[in-house]
Amino acid sequence: MRARQRNSWRLYRQWATAAGLALAVLGGCAVLKVRHDYATLPPLPQIADLPLSVVVLDRKDRLLRAFTSDDDKWRLPVGLGEIDPLYVKMLLAFEDKRFFAHGGVDLRALVRSAVQSARSGRIVSGGSTLTMQVARLLDEKPTRTLKRKYEQVLKAVQLERSFSKEDILRIYALRAPFGGNLEGVRAASLTWFGKEPGRLTPAEAALLVALPQSPESRRPDRFPAEIRRARDRVLARAAAAGVLTEEEAQSAAAEPVRASRHAMPFLAPHESRHARISAPSKPVHRLTLDRDLQSALEKLARQKIGSRPSPVSMAIMVADHQSGEILARIGAPDLLDNGRQGHVDMTRAIRSPGSTLKPFIYGLAFEEGIGLPGSFIVDRPTDIGGYQPTNFDQAYQGTVTLREALQLSLNTPAVQLLEAVGPARLIARLKRAGVRPVLEDGAAPGLAISLGGLGLSLGDLTQLYAALARGGEPISLSACRLDCDVAGTAGHPGNVLSPKAAWLVSDILTGLPQSQGDETSHIAYKTGTAYGYRDAWAVGYDGRYVVSVWLGRPDGTPVPGETGASAAVPVLFEVFQKLGPGRVPLPDAPPEALLGANVSVPAPLRYARLPERRDMAGPGEGLQISYPPNGAELDLGFASTGQESAKPQPLVVKLKGGAGPFSILVNGAPLPEKALRRQLIWQPEAPGSRQCDDPGCAWRKRESDGLASIASAPHMGMKSGTPCLVDTNLRRLLRPKAGFSHAGSR
Repeated sequence: MRARQRNSWRLYRQWATAAGLALAVLGGCAVLKVRHDYATLPPLPQIADLPLSVVVLDRKDRLLRAFTSDDDKWRLPVGLGEIDPLYVKMLLAFEDKRFFAHGGVDLRALVRSAVQSARSGRIVSGGSTLTMQVARLLDEKPTRTLKRKYEQVLKAVQLERSFSKEDILRIYALRAPFGGNLEGVRAASLTWFGKEPGRLTPAEAALLVALPQSPESRRPDRFPAEIRRARDRVLARAAAAGVLTEEEAQSAAAEPVRASRHAMPFLAPHESRHARISAPSKPVHRLTLDRDLQSALEKLARQKIGSRPSPVSMAIMVADHQSGEILARIGAPDLLDNGRQGHVDMTRAIRSPGSTLKPFIYGLAFEEGIGLPGSFIVDRPTDIGGYQPTNFDQAYQGTVTLREALQLSLNTPAVQLLEAVGPARLIARLKRAGVRPVLEDGAAPGLAISLGGLGLSLGDLTQLYAALARGGEPISLSACRLDCDVAGTAGHPGNVLSPKAAWLVSDILTGLPQSQGDETSHIAYKTGTAYGYRDAWAVGYDGRYVVSVWLGRPDGTPVPGETGASAAVPVLFEVFQKLGPGRVPLPDAPPEALLGANVSVPAPLRYARLPERRDMAGPGEGLQISYPPNGAELDLGFASTGQESAKPQPLVVKLKGGAGPFSILVNGAPLPEKALRRQLIWQPEAPGSRQCDDPGCAWRKRESDGLASIASAPHMGMKSGTPCLVDTNLRRLLRPKAGFSHAGSR
């Protein structure tokens, strides 16, 4: 019996020894395999190499706009310091209580998971640490097999040896899935809560902890009941771990779940797009824009443009001309409004600037000693080498001061002054500000540039007026704040205008009608309307800000009746109101400008010193009808022939040349009194046609619509004192033939 026991014990020891040797061999092989497998793992990506969304930030690092990552995910950059610490505490309490103690693998959690998996034949629950979850997120592969779990363990160890615990938490905050194409805590917080993750309520933090466990089946916008139950389990675990009190957990559990998404921030879309195109390799673009001001002005633009039909659009710019920082830039009210061609950035589009360059012409005239604000100039029909500009309203004011001429935005005085200073000199001064005027290919600058005969953008005008606001000193405006890859536009050396000339111009422009509010008083501004009502402009400034507004159609077609004064100026003043208190007044006059501002003008400058020309109709030349122009049609308001009770509008006729007083004939009979002025306002008594036999005036009546055409002095053959008038069924509506004249704007 004892011998049998000794033999059994001997066999057991032999078997145990063999088994131990076998286990040792297998263990050694396993260790060797693990080491081999670990050594063959590919290198981990650096945090900086992770594909993230490009973001555009404002002057206070607030998000303006984000773009999806290269793999079409909303994965916004975020640091642990930008996330509410409560979220991290609740995450660790629910997912990995021993995160800071283990080396990537929690053996107790793995044993528990292995036992559960052995009983059910599949992986039921978790032994994954946060580090293992990060490994899975980086691989972007499922881990529902033992082989994948094994690979995940190896990679978790690799992560722990390569990164700090804080780095691993940051990767999780960047890559955790939150439903759809949302990844990362920041994108999830902006989408589900409409705010940055820096300050979260307990209910919000718990939802962000629960959602990545099953991001599609718990999406708040699709399954609010599911995510609420999961959120409440996280709250209960947080209370058990001491992260929250029972009262805090219960209060958070009572909060409803918002079942809809917030739109990702989409401010300054045109400027954001431009910044990304200008520096495509930058992950973060930091701009000088102010998010609050940008948002308020985008809302204002949408409100103002809503009453106008498509495709009329609007653009606005605001800059601080003391620092050169652009504070707001709206290229269109809505980037996604195809009806208004919202994708076109109208702050950069090249358009005709209308009369907005007139202040610089006057400034050059002041600088060159051609005149002073109190000097006289004659506003009358002008012919300079065949160029015959007319005023916007086809009227002429006669003798006016330069101050009045600029404030009234008269065209013929501006053209006369530009002839005196030279178009090339004006272009050279514009280039000093850093703008590049667009002229017709191969064409030299001509007198038409005074009325908008060149191309500039709203950004160009803003930069020009910034120099004017700075006493003529140019400054490069830019929206880039840090790490700018593209430098601002550099101008040529020298001032755009002398300090004296710039102040005189500003003093004149502050004399234009002002808004009633104190916050918008004493603003220097100028309007412009491009030929054919194609562009309406207003640009203004005070001692700190320069604001510009454009309104029109992006396709360049006219918007009848929309002028800078009627359409753009009201918006300009509302923008200044949005800037709020703390505005800076315009600077005081420099000492050398005091003489120019004085009412008493030196005798040599009583009249502006203009080039002598003999091509303007003067007192010794033949009498001509300057208005109505040849071929114009005027409707005086008679509804139709036969409605003689209708009250007509007066007919305005303007004369040039000849020597007054003038005898005016109507139906061959002279009026009782001779005309002393060169403008006649005549009231017809009734509709109907009148005979006109004078060769200097011809008329024809269109019976179909009751309109008549007037051809005034087509051969300039009228004799002094015998102009011809035609009574028609027309009211005062000037409809000149295409190309008849180049009318400027106010």
